[in-house]
Amino acid sequence: MKIRTGGWLAVAMLGLAAAGCSDSNTYQPPPPAEVTVAQPEKRNVTLYMEFTGNTVAYNRVDLVARVQGFLEKVGYKDGDQVKKGDLLFQIDKTDYEIALQIAQATVAQQDALLLQAEADLKRKRDLVKTSAVSVAQVDDSLAKRDSTAAALAQAKGQVEQAKTNLAYTTIVAPFDGAVTARFVDPGAMVGAGEPTKLATIVQQKPIYINFNIDEQQVLNVREQLREAGVTLEELGPIPVGIGVQTETGYPHTGTLNYVAPEVDASTGTLAARAIFKNDGIILTPGMFVRVRIPKQKDVPSLLIPDVALGNSQEGRYVLVVNDKNVVEQRLVESGDTIDGGLRIITGGLKPDDRVIVGGLMRALPGNTVVPVSRTAGADGSGPEIPVPKEAVGGSKSGENGSSSSSSTKSTEPARGADSKTVESNLPVKKEAADAAADSSDAQTKSKAKSAGTRGQ
Repeated sequence: MKIRTGGWLAVAMLGLAAAGCSDSNTYQPPPPAEVTVAQPEKRNVTLYMEFTGNTVAYNRVDLVARVQGFLEKVGYKDGDQVKKGDLLFQIDKTDYEIALQIAQATVAQQDALLLQAEADLKRKRDLVKTSAVSVAQVDDSLAKRDSTAAALAQAKGQVEQAKTNLAYTTIVAPFDGAVTARFVDPGAMVGAGEPTKLATIVQQKPIYINFNIDEQQVLNVREQLREAGVTLEELGPIPVGIGVQTETGYPHTGTLNYVAPEVDASTGTLAARAIFKNDGIILTPGMFVRVRIPKQKDVPSLLIPDVALGNSQEGRYVLVVNDKNVVEQRLVESGDTIDGGLRIITGGLKPDDRVIVGGLMRALPGNTVVPVSRTAGADGSGPEIPVPKEAVGGSKSGENGSSSSSSTKSTEPARGADSKTVESNLPVKKEAADAAADSSDAQTKSKAKSAGTRGQ
């Protein structure tokens, strides 16, 4: 009898153990992943052509000594900003002042000789009428007068040459700009045998930006102009956006002021140039810059954050959430980027599609997700779009001691957005909520039954 009782106890214990294992090993499916979605932004945009270029001085002149002499004075400090007409270098001008005085004295001498020759010619012309002098003597006086006049003209030319040489001893700034460090020190002999380079002056305001336009882009622009029925001249000043390496976007604006008349056959590019006022010396000659030029305005476009685009062997794609909250992979045709991160979509997407812009690593095609709507931003961020809690899960907060909307709280903010809790603007299916409630009730009843059995 005791053996039979022991057998029944063993069977009961095995049954309890089996029941316990069954409760603890019940599979609980994970909740759907939460992703951030946004509808494409629809608006008119301006399309641009982007290039790389370099800055070039508006004026650049090498200052040289054109006459020989000792460098007497340097009138600036290396790197100074100078004004037009400011003294930069002074060469000893003593010898050139003396040469000018000699030339001026020669002019005075020849002027006096010319007066004498003209008076002698006049007397002989009067005497030849009375046969007091011969015609040959008159001719001699005429030749002497003309020779003296020529000598006077030569002397005057020497005066001008002496003045010019004297002026060359003073070197002034030909325009406003910055002067490089001097290449010759005061006291050195300059201009001996050939011109001596003393320094370089560079005009930085305004400044040129040189860049090259691809031949294909030139053809596209000309085709658009023909379609619009306008010429390049009729467009007026064309704005040019400019940005340096340390800047975001194109914060500076210049104007296109030159396009080469022919394409370089060796490179297949067309040389172009923009001019920028450069107030405050923002740019200096020789810098690398980014350049963009508008090629088409007011183009109707669909825009999505560039971060939402992926690449596959079939091409570029985006992940969208359909009306059943299932992720789909959609092949799209993409265009240019604008506004620092928005990509133009030219095909494969509709304005009412919900594009996944956040939580992309949790979104797998074919899986059900919980979408959280945001307005499209360049980085996938934007203000949240809240929804009434009663629309989520079909029940109000506070019933049965819990809120069914708690499953829609965001655990990961959209890319670039501040970390904060957001709510889905789409209701959770009632069947899913009821199934979760039924599963919770079943677990509670099973645990209570096990506790009651152990208490017997």
